[in-house]
Amino acid sequence: MSTDTVLLLLRIMSGVTLLILIAVIFIALWRDYRGTVLTVEASRRVYGQLVILSETNGSYLPTGTCFPLLQITTLGRSPTNTIVVDDTFASSEHALVALRSGQWWLEDRHSRNGTTLNETLINQPIVITDGDIIGVGRMRFRLELDL
Repeated sequence: MSTDTVLLLLRIMSGVTLLILIAVIFIALWRDYRGTVLTVEASRRVYGQLVILSETNGSYLPTGTCFPLLQITTLGRSPTNTIVVDDTFASSEHALVALRSGQWWLEDRHSRNGTTLNETLINQPIVITDGDIIGVGRMRFRLELDL
């Protein structure tokens, strides 16, 4: 075999190797991109809603205003919250509703007036379920999960 033939074969092999390397890099980037897209879509998925309730004659009735329930939903007066609560008795960062390990949790964020679950003041994170009533300041929200 002449040196010209050997050099030609080496060039072809290096070209094929380079193409394989580019393909592997492209596949790795594509998988990473798809994983990121799926993660973002999951964080934006709506899992149910929080319905504002108004108290009438000792019972709570829906007002018709609903907020989507995300994987992490924050409640408070601050505009940075997922649900902005227009109530002077609510703290700026009042409460957190989060999906953790397949269960929904309600957590008070060290608010001044506390957070209630079914009219009971909570002082630590607690599991919540469909139909529970969450109190933030003077406002009440009913949890409606997409089961």
